[in-house]
Amino acid sequence: MDIKSYSLFELTQFINSVVKVNFEESIWIRAEISEFREHSNGHCYLEFIEKDSHTDTLKAKIRGNIWVNTYRMIKSYFEENTGQTLKAGLKVLVAVTVEFHDVFGLSLNVKDIDPTFTLGELAKRRQEIIRLLEKDGVIDMNKGLQIPVLPQRIAIISSATAAGYDDFCNQLDNNSEGFIFYRKLFPAIMQGDQAADSIIEALDKISYHIDKFDVVVMIRGGGATTDLACFDSYELASHCAQFPLPVIAGIGHQRDLSIVDLVAHTSVKTPTAAATLLIDTMQNAETNLLDTYTAIYQLLRQKIQNHQKKVTDFGWRIRHALLNKSSAKKIFLEKQKSRLTQSIRLAISNETNKLMLIESKIERHSPSFLLKYGYTITTLNGKRLTSIDEVKTGDIIRTYIADGNIESTVNECRK
Repeated sequence: MDIKSYSLFELTQFINSVVKVNFEESIWIRAEISEFREHSNGHCYLEFIEKDSHTDTLKAKIRGNIWVNTYRMIKSYFEENTGQTLKAGLKVLVAVTVEFHDVFGLSLNVKDIDPTFTLGELAKRRQEIIRLLEKDGVIDMNKGLQIPVLPQRIAIISSATAAGYDDFCNQLDNNSEGFIFYRKLFPAIMQGDQAADSIIEALDKISYHIDKFDVVVMIRGGGATTDLACFDSYELASHCAQFPLPVIAGIGHQRDLSIVDLVAHTSVKTPTAAATLLIDTMQNAETNLLDTYTAIYQLLRQKIQNHQKKVTDFGWRIRHALLNKSSAKKIFLEKQKSRLTQSIRLAISNETNKLMLIESKIERHSPSFLLKYGYTITTLNGKRLTSIDEVKTGDIIRTYIADGNIESTVNECRK
């Protein structure tokens, strides 16, 4: 029997003609980007997929590309309108032409993109994450924690080279009130696809030393709006929400609020604002302490004056009674006077002890207290030194200790 057959090339040519006849113009499709690669020649190569909304199983997959001239326009247009970079994992609405090549097979050539569709999908995903955090009952957990009265021990999550990190440290170290802060950097990637995992890893490291810190400060500071996407991660937001220390987030811009900002104990716009928050908290504590001290002092003073008045009144009454009563009554009154005097002395002694306790607490937070316990403060030209990089050979420095100060000339600087 004579079987009719076709060569492979004849078949691909037939498929090609069918595609051209049925797909003469570009069409709009909805799909998820599963793979995304920018080539050095400027072209962009993608893979589009569609999954079942209930089972998440793969329903369709096809290659795609965006040639260099089109990609330049689409990329900037998409980023400007969505605040996101094109990347794997995004759902997009794109205009494509269907192409069939005899060697490379079927592919989609992207001609245009609708950023409003992706914005809607991102907003939908953001709301789903927020609802999931609410369902888990964790969205307000971190907000329920109390920032310590004296938040001096700070765990910092930031890139070590970020300008925002330097701004934060300078603001703390040079505060006008002279408060002392102890800080430890836990380096992390603060933008891009690896940022969420890197920040979670830093939080896990802090959790191993949880008793050594009062708060966690997460600093990003600067950068493009497109770099904020990592802070809308469910895993990162869930870690922050459930973290056992108050989390202060300084990662956003004036008009942007990430999900991490929503779940953090406190969200501020800049690293400098985060430092100011901590300094203000210390200032409020100092003010409250001074107000309490003043109130107690006034109360004690009033009580002492009242007791003195009572003693004077009783003294006159006793003298008058002694002039009119018998010797037995005089003895009785003397005993009463003695008991009263002892009671007053005891009351004054108790109030004096309370005052001394308050003075002791205030003293423990002063620089002079630190000096008594072996700490020193070294200055150059009247400014406190915090780094070996601030001095050079030949500089005259002054070191303050508990009972005086020492002037030294720097002969050598070593790290």
